[in-house]
Amino acid sequence: MTSQDGRFGGIRVFLIADIRGYTMFTQEQGDEAAARLTEEFAAIAREGMKDWDGELVELRGDEALASFQSARSAIQAAVALQSSFVDRALGAADLPLYVGIGLDVGEAVAVEDGFRGGALNLASRLCSMAAPGEILASREVVHLARAIDDVEYVPRGETKVKGLPAPIPVYRVVPSSDPVERISKGTSASPQKMKVIVADDSVLLREGVVRLLLDSGFEVTAQAGDAEELLPAVRAAPPDVVIVDVRMPPTYTDEGLRAARVIRDEFPNVGVLVLSQYVETDYAMELVSEGAARLGYMLKDRISNVQEFTDAVKRVGGGGSVIDPEVVMRLVGRARQSNPLDVLTEKERAVLELMAEGRSNQAIAEGLFLAEKTVEGHVRNLFTKLGLEQATDDHRRVLAVLTFLRS
Repeated sequence: MTSQDGRFGGIRVFLIADIRGYTMFTQEQGDEAAARLTEEFAAIAREGMKDWDGELVELRGDEALASFQSARSAIQAAVALQSSFVDRALGAADLPLYVGIGLDVGEAVAVEDGFRGGALNLASRLCSMAAPGEILASREVVHLARAIDDVEYVPRGETKVKGLPAPIPVYRVVPSSDPVERISKGTSASPQKMKVIVADDSVLLREGVVRLLLDSGFEVTAQAGDAEELLPAVRAAPPDVVIVDVRMPPTYTDEGLRAARVIRDEFPNVGVLVLSQYVETDYAMELVSEGAARLGYMLKDRISNVQEFTDAVKRVGGGGSVIDPEVVMRLVGRARQSNPLDVLTEKERAVLELMAEGRSNQAIAEGLFLAEKTVEGHVRNLFTKLGLEQATDDHRRVLAVLTFLRS
C-alpha cells in the first residue's frame, strides 16, 4: 500500500524527537531565539537521517517524526541524533537543544500527510516521558534491533497507554557516551538550579516526581508527606517552587490547598504548583482568587508528560501561571449570565482559553493553526474589549486570565 507521494505503509519503526523546555524558552527568550533553536533542531534532524536510511516524515516546530524500515537503524540514528543535539547544546549556551526521543515499531497506514497507527501513538508517549538526552524504546524495537556495539538497553519499568489493556515495558537506550550524563556534567557548573520542595502522601508518586525533577536538572531540597511536614520545610529554606497535592492527611480533603494558601501569604516569591487527582474547579478558582502569578494547578496525569510537567514547574518558578487544560474546559462549559467574555469573538475566546493554560503567542498560533501576527492582533483586541488598560503585556495577560476564570 502506498500513499499519494509513494511512501509505503506496512511495518515501520517510528522515531519522534521533541525539544525539552521549548515553551518556557520561547516565553523567556522571545520568538526570534525560539526560531533559531527550531532551525538548528531541524538541520540536525535532516542531517541525521542521511546515514541511517531514515525518512524525515514531518518537522513541526519543536517536534520531528522519522520513519525507518530497520529497528537497528532507528536506534543508531537516535543515538547519533542525541550526540549531535548535546554537542550543539553544550557548545552554545544560547541554544539549549535538549531533546527527548521515543521509538516504537508496528503496522502503519500511509496517508496523504504521513502515517497513522498505534506505533506512532506509543512513540509519542515514550517521547513525552523521555528526559533531556534520553532515548526510550518499546520492547519490540529492542528485540528487533538485537545487540548493538557500545549500546545498552536498560529496563525503565512500564507505562500505561490509552487504548491498550496492559502496561507496556519501556527500555532506555544508553550509548557508551551517555547524553544524559554529558548534559549533567555540562550543566553542573550552572550558577543556580531551580529549588523545589515536593509534598504528597503517596511515597511512590512523591519519589517518582523527585526522580523526574532531578533528572531534568532541578534541585529537590525537601520532601513532605503532609502539610505539617511541608510548612516547616518551606519556612526553614524557602524554595523557588513548592509542588503540593490538594488532598493530604489527616482528612484527605483540602489540607494541601490550605497549605498552599499559607505559603502564598507568607512567601509571595515562592511559586506553588498544586496537583490534583480530579478536576476540582472550585479549588482552582479559590487559588487564583487573589492573583495567578507564581501559581499552577495541574492534574496528576500530566506528570507522565515530562516536558509538559517540567515546563509547568519552570513557568511557575519564573513568576508565571499554569492552569490545567481540563480545568479550563470545565470552566468554559459552565453556564454563565452577564458574562464579560460575551463581547469576544469565537476566535478571541479560543485565544484566551489557550492563554489561560499559560501558552505563549507562538504556542497559541501553532495550536490554532494561525499566523503569529494574527494571534497578536486577537490578543490586542481582547485586551481592549475586556477594558484592560495599557500596562506590560505580562500583567495584562494575567488580568485577562483572571477575567476568564472568574466569568
